[in-house]
Amino acid sequence: MALKYAAIQVEHREIELRNKPQSMLLASPKGTVPVLCVDGYIIDQSLDIMRWALGKSDPDHWEAVDESYSRAWIEKNDGPFKTLLDQYKYQNRYPNVNQEEVLSAAIELMLNPMETALQSNHYLLGSKMTWVDAAIFPFIRQFAMVSPKRFRELPFPLTGRWLSHHIESELFISVMHKYPTWIG
Repeated sequence: MALKYAAIQVEHREIELRNKPQSMLLASPKGTVPVLCVDGYIIDQSLDIMRWALGKSDPDHWEAVDESYSRAWIEKNDGPFKTLLDQYKYQNRYPNVNQEEVLSAAIELMLNPMETALQSNHYLLGSKMTWVDAAIFPFIRQFAMVSPKRFRELPFPLTGRWLSHHIESELFISVMHKYPTWIG
């Protein structure tokens, strides 16, 4: 989303993670996605790609936010919430984990604070979208997609509206094309 927002043209290559092309592994030996190869550099962390793109172009000033608030949201999301998301999403990998406890922990850690933040704002850090919204949105989307009916039943109408806004946004829709698997 940040690349599209920053109007940076890229050649998209869809990778089948179970059959990673050798050229991908040569570029980024850790073998995870995304990987951005640009100007002789390899950037293989989503946040780093986002920051790189915004450093090139930030027309709506997504980066004009308090760094400590931004960092707190991202650390919570990329650390403990990501762990909970994996446990919730991949129940077969975590057979000994109680799903209700995972849901409760995710609510306490992320959804309650989001609902509180959204009571006075349309976005997590204020009245306009920032890079923090763009970075956290995919994780909340994944969380909601585990059980959409259950997610809709949770008492978080503002978070649900925030999520729907992003899912229905022109920016998100424009980057969600299906690409053929690249073999290279």
